[in-house]
Amino acid sequence: MFRFRSNAPVTALGAWLLSAASVCSAANVPTPSVAPVREVSETMHGVVVKDPYRYLEQVRTPEVQAWYQAQGDYTRATLDQIAMRDGLERRITDLTSASGDAIGSISRMPGDKILYLKRPKGERQFKLAMRIGLQGAERILVDPELDAKRTGVPHAINYFRPSWDGKYVAYGLSAGGSENASLHILDVASATDLGQTFPRVQQSQVNWTPDSRSLTFNQLKAPTPGESDTEKYMDSRVMWHTVGNEPQKAQAVFGPTVTPQLGLARLDVASITFTPDSPWMIARTTDTTLPEGLLFVAPFADLGKSNIRWTRISGYEDKITEIELHGNDLYFMTHANAPRKHILKLDLRSPQLQRAVEVVPSPVDGVLQSFSLSRNALVVSIRQGTEIVLRRYTPAKPQGEAIPLPFNGAASVVNDAARAYTDVMYTLSGWTQMPLTYVYNGKDSVDSGLRVNPVLPGLPDMEVLNVEVPSHDGALVPMTLLFKKGLKRDGRNPTLLNAYGSYGFSMTAGFAPARMAWIEQGGVLALANVRGSGVHGDAWYRAGQKATKANTWKDGIACAQYLIAQGFASPQTLAVMGTSAGGIFVGRSVTSAPQLFAAAIFDVGVMDAVRAEDSANGITNISEFGSAANPKEFPALLEMSTYHQIMDGTAYPAIMLVHGMNDPRVDVWHSGKAAARLQAASSSKKPVLLRLDMQAGHGMGSTATQRNAMSADIYAFLLWQMGKASLKE
Repeated sequence: MFRFRSNAPVTALGAWLLSAASVCSAANVPTPSVAPVREVSETMHGVVVKDPYRYLEQVRTPEVQAWYQAQGDYTRATLDQIAMRDGLERRITDLTSASGDAIGSISRMPGDKILYLKRPKGERQFKLAMRIGLQGAERILVDPELDAKRTGVPHAINYFRPSWDGKYVAYGLSAGGSENASLHILDVASATDLGQTFPRVQQSQVNWTPDSRSLTFNQLKAPTPGESDTEKYMDSRVMWHTVGNEPQKAQAVFGPTVTPQLGLARLDVASITFTPDSPWMIARTTDTTLPEGLLFVAPFADLGKSNIRWTRISGYEDKITEIELHGNDLYFMTHANAPRKHILKLDLRSPQLQRAVEVVPSPVDGVLQSFSLSRNALVVSIRQGTEIVLRRYTPAKPQGEAIPLPFNGAASVVNDAARAYTDVMYTLSGWTQMPLTYVYNGKDSVDSGLRVNPVLPGLPDMEVLNVEVPSHDGALVPMTLLFKKGLKRDGRNPTLLNAYGSYGFSMTAGFAPARMAWIEQGGVLALANVRGSGVHGDAWYRAGQKATKANTWKDGIACAQYLIAQGFASPQTLAVMGTSAGGIFVGRSVTSAPQLFAAAIFDVGVMDAVRAEDSANGITNISEFGSAANPKEFPALLEMSTYHQIMDGTAYPAIMLVHGMNDPRVDVWHSGKAAARLQAASSSKKPVLLRLDMQAGHGMGSTATQRNAMSADIYAFLLWQMGKASLKE
């Protein structure tokens, strides 16, 4: 592997730090000096690839840490100079608080027990709560704010899984937005932690055995000093632990080093699934990024034996994305020969995949999103654009019937893992409607009362407009526009175009209080399902992946041109934003067509696609983006890499890069390197800011306070650059 050596003097960076530090408290913050160039060049498959800021990847070194700190301080000082910024944060906080308690991750268990995460009105973080019956008294089981107060570092619950009998709850807790969760086991009756803690349990696939006495979980191996970051997810193991035993007695039962006879890859991260009504257990692997993987079945009675009788059911080529175990049957959803997906059932007593029978065909209108089993039915979620509808299949109605929804929006079925109920509980949210949780009894949907949504005073009447935009090759790109009713299409409206376009994830209807603060300012939100999303099924997704990835940002450019042509915005009032893998969308939209945008937000974005696979989580994304080591995949990776497409002397729009220093998914150096390169290359004299949160990661686990502050910073920055906000005098 090529290793970087620096020839540049340390004093150049030190001089920059002094320059930046000296202006941070100034009333009018000047543009900072650019970071020193330390050129690195590699010849990759015959192409010379330059990397002038590779040293910024060494985030742990004091010199580079100081650079990031100075960048963050400078950005904080700049944002605080925007006159309307604090008012925006107050309004966003008011809207968030006025929306009432936030509730998510609802799970129903036998005995009418309901567990969920709840962030009470006005509080910072979600707590684990439980009640017996919808009208039962609420108990708080886990409050991560107690850990935050004890340590001074924000903590978050990453996942939870109750035992089948409801006696225990296993949950993951992490600090500082790191998502580096440790597994804890809670005794529900006393709400006390049993002290059986397991580090490095980041995946949520924690599963209880049918008797509720033990559980399995995937644990990453302990890091070895000096090993490469890419080793992090290699050779993980499924551990089996019996409640009450010492943690060190947990037994490894599955994984590349545990079951080598199965031919697992080192990156196969596995879980083992059980249900109380089944004599079988299912082992499933993924690379942590794509849902497709391997499936194996074995008798549950073999768990703990030295030689478990695993039988392979399927491989990657079978394209199975979701499974449910029920008795002797395995239900699974696949897009093999079914771009809109369908659901099949396999009798595990003869587990040859060709014996599987179809139980839910591909929908004529829409794409299968997910499915779940209740006591007497199979319920599917079907994506229709940005909305998600529900359909219920029973032995009496094998053709299925639609579950009527109270309003148009996106529905998600509440987890009923034990299949204890015949009714269907689901949560429904719309662009203009706050989420409510309903119970469908076979005839009507009744408000469960689990969520209470107050009326938000002073909200503008909002219009929702769905359009299809012709892209560069004639493909029609779905885009949803949110704006005040009566909006004039005079090109003067502050407009924010947002897209993601990876992994088949799609923009979905949902209410977000912070958006209202933007719309109140006369803003337009444009949410595009560019190629790489799954809005039209597998073909639409694959048309924005690897060699076809350019369609993702070309679709975005077409949407930007549409917004300008239709009078929603102008190049002086149009901004673009992308998050995480959406960093490719926003970065390449800006570097391909900078003249279309006044400003851009690169939010925890993938900026250097060429070097990404050399990071811990980057290696898991090779299946999505490709590998620079592969001569066939390298050209597309180089093309999608924003960092390598930044050109000197180009008039780029104002840009703010947003990142958490503890990000485990996209390393902060992606934003750091892109910021340094843009600051040196842009000729527009518009700001390039690097907004950093030292106690945040990829956004998961951030407190409400952190989220509100970030939204205020983004909106204030955009309005400032669009001429809609001024600096303090």
